[in-house]
Parts: sequence; C-alpha cells; structure tokens
Amino acid sequence: MVDATVGFGGHAEAILERTSPGGRLIGLDNDDEALRQAGRRVRRFGDRVQLVRTSFRNLRQATLGLGIDRADGVLFDLGVSSAQLDDPQRGFRFSEDTAEVTPLDMRMDRRSKRTAADLLATASEETLADWFGRYGELPGSRRLARAIVERRRRDPLQSAADLLRVIDEARVGGGRRHHCATLVFQALRIAVNDELDALSAGIDQAIEMLAPSGRLAVIAYHSLEDRIVKQRFRTLERGCICPPKAPVCSCGRRPRLRRVTRRPVRPSPEELARNPRSRSARLRVAEKIEEAA
Repeated sequence: MVDATVGFGGHAEAILERTSPGGRLIGLDNDDEALRQAGRRVRRFGDRVQLVRTSFRNLRQATLGLGIDRADGVLFDLGVSSAQLDDPQRGFRFSEDTAEVTPLDMRMDRRSKRTAADLLATASEETLADWFGRYGELPGSRRLARAIVERRRRDPLQSAADLLRVIDEARVGGGRRHHCATLVFQALRIAVNDELDALSAGIDQAIEMLAPSGRLAVIAYHSLEDRIVKQRFRTLERGCICPPKAPVCSCGRRPRLRRVTRRPVRPSPEELARNPRSRSARLRVAEKIEEAA
C-alpha cells in the first residue's frame, strides 16, 4: 500500500493494522516534521513501513527507488493537515490575533525557496488575478491583484496582517458568510505548492503502478481538487475518447478504471462531531481494471 500523503500517520497506522501481518506500506510526505511524527507513530510496525520525504508528484520514482513496482492500494488525503493549520509560523491560515506575526510562507516542503511573500512580490498583476480567480474563485480577483501591485511598490507584503489590510482596502468578496481572505489564502497556497499539477501527476502515476483490482482512494477538500479526481476517474472508466457519433472506435483506448463510488462519500454526522474540519471532505474510490491481452 502507498499512503501518498502520510501526514502524522493516522491513515498509515490504520492500514498497517488492517494488513497485518504481511502488509507493507510506503508513506510519502513533503513535510519533515510530519514525517518525524509519523515515524514515531508507526515505529512499532518495523520494516513493514518505509517513509520517504518527497511530493506525491514523484510517487513512481520514490516507489521504484525502494524496489516497489506494484501496489494493491494508493491513498491521497489532500490539503493541509490540522497541525500545519494550527502552526502560525507556517502561514497557512490567518487569525486576527496572530496576523501581525504570521509570515506569508505557505510552503508544504520547507526546502522550497518560493514562499507566498515571494510570489506576492514578483508575480504580475495578470498572474495574481488568475490565481485568485481560478484557485480561489474570488469575486473581484482582478481588483485585488491591482491593489497588491500598487501596495508592493511602497512596501513589501510580509505578514498575514499586511495581506489582510490590502484585501480589506480592495473590498473584494462582498456578501460572503466567511472572510474572503480564506479564498485568497487558499489560492496562494495552491500556487506556492503547485498543488493541482502535482495532483494530476500523482493520480496518473498511482494508476500506472496499481496492480489489477488495486484501488485508488482520494479525499479532496475543495471543488478544484475534487473536479480533477472526478474527471480523471470518469475519463479512465470510459476509455474511448472518439466522438459519440463515430460508427467505430478509432482511438483504441480501453477502460482502465471502474468507479467504486459513483458519488463522493461525505463525512457522517458522527465524524463531523469528532472532527468539524472534515465537513468539506469528499472521498472517491476507483479500482484498476485488468488490461485485456
């Protein structure tokens, strides 16, 4: 099994318990602190588990490097962990109480050189507007991009408070129940970590390495991630990409997946009571089809 987003090891521990005594798990994560925590949590499983510090965009390279060519299951639990969200020095979210000392960082892999502050200082107005509109689905994205460019001519944006002030001055996202800065922070986080391209690459590599009847499970937390997963599963389940009115198939593509969940599985009321942050979670599962000879 491959846990492509091992985090603090909760899923990894459950998988190892349920695949005892012979199941083996490879855990991937970009975050050094997460891997240290996960390592302590799964230490009792010994050589049944191996942890690798890397992005799931490098899933195939990481597993082949360990001599693993096939997997019976791959899990992606996307987004930011609670521990990352709760650490103000990571800069993944804003709080009015700590905004002045919260850096605009947002890197999942702290070896990466580009922080959110770097992107805000260098990206063009057009690029910023595209990120806020596409990744954050923010009303008034172009107006905010223009305000950021005007502000950085005078002073750099270095803290969450700096960014919050520009958002308020630009008067974007009006009428929303939640602070529109949530959408701005989401967009910047996705841009800093190139999350959507990494997800597409990771899914394709996971499908490639799955054994016949192996399963891919993806937990997504916002519509952009979930849309990528849904469309990829549908395309690979359909196989043929010829026009609907074509008399015969000329593309030669065959179905590679069978969707196990026709609709996304959402958290139960009991789960929501235990973990309110799971409210936006959507789980989709697909099974690899054995290719015809």
